[in-house]
Amino acid sequence: MASPGAQGGTGGETLAELGEAELIRRLGAFAPPGAFDDDAALLPLLDISSRPLREGASEPAEGPESPGHRALVVNTDVLVEGLHFSDATTEAADVGWRAAAANLSDLAAMGCSEVLGLTVGLVAPSATPWAWVEGVYTGLEQALARYGGQLLGGDCSGGGQRMVAITAVGRLAAEGGPIQRRDGRPGDWLVATGPHGLSRLGLALLQGAAAGAGQDAAGALDGLDPGLIARAIAAHQRPLPRFDAVGALIANRPAGTPWRVGGCDSSDGLVAAVRAIASTSGCAARLDRARLPLDPAMAILAEAERWCLSGGEDFELVLALEPAWAEAMLEVLPRSSRIGQLVTGEAGALSWSDGGAWPLKAAGSGYSHFS
Repeated sequence: MASPGAQGGTGGETLAELGEAELIRRLGAFAPPGAFDDDAALLPLLDISSRPLREGASEPAEGPESPGHRALVVNTDVLVEGLHFSDATTEAADVGWRAAAANLSDLAAMGCSEVLGLTVGLVAPSATPWAWVEGVYTGLEQALARYGGQLLGGDCSGGGQRMVAITAVGRLAAEGGPIQRRDGRPGDWLVATGPHGLSRLGLALLQGAAAGAGQDAAGALDGLDPGLIARAIAAHQRPLPRFDAVGALIANRPAGTPWRVGGCDSSDGLVAAVRAIASTSGCAARLDRARLPLDPAMAILAEAERWCLSGGEDFELVLALEPAWAEAMLEVLPRSSRIGQLVTGEAGALSWSDGGAWPLKAAGSGYSHFS
């Protein structure tokens, strides 16, 4: 196998120069084709009745929906102090909850209906109080109590900076199938399971409170609706993985419709999620600016549209579905919305449905860990 450097340059570039997307592409050279394309790794389907797979097939003879065959899904995420959390904005228990939720969201984004458990890798300076560590594990325990699964083990080490690395394991629903970014097709509706931008607003509010002011660099945040403030802070500190959306997908699948769902979670931002689905599916995407998934109470903010598109850490799902299936989902899933459509065109190209210029200069392309 060729080295990543041989495939992508001299190897002298920094991570900031490469960018997150290129880094992931190069790391993918060390894994089977397509292994890094989705939110999590999809293990070969398991046959719990011990019947063999068909020769040369990637699925058991009975098909992916047989109760005897349920694929495992594995995902790892790392939360780093100063980048993903700080004492000023996030209590220890909220760090634990967010660490679990980030991974569980990826399981939901792959179509899992069951959480089996997670492992924890903890790095912390030696002066870290035990009370902080206990709080983190309390938050992890609270998330598992809500969504299922158990703590499976892990490791810990001293270090100069606090980090929490979680590996989560889940299982696909027997009645459904995997959700994969590559499974979108031209004509599919793009559906967001909930509003975007709330987590970014919550962070701004928490940073403002920590600084002793009701604003951040983006502009004044005083005078906001108290309900919006509560929703935004909760979205940032206690995000909710959308396993309910997976259940709605399964329950409202039109009769006779094959299982084909493109999608991913929007932890890196709405624009990044749409672009990932379109690019991996070989499509372009058109977003409807009038239907952006924005909490109505945020509309008064100058930054509302930008935070909706690229604020990140909302942990909603963005799905590409046949129109009939999408309509059925929208009828039963509160706060979900149709945000656009996949179309024939350059893979990953984005545009507005009204023909307006793209990209928005202020919107960016989503969150990047190395920018």
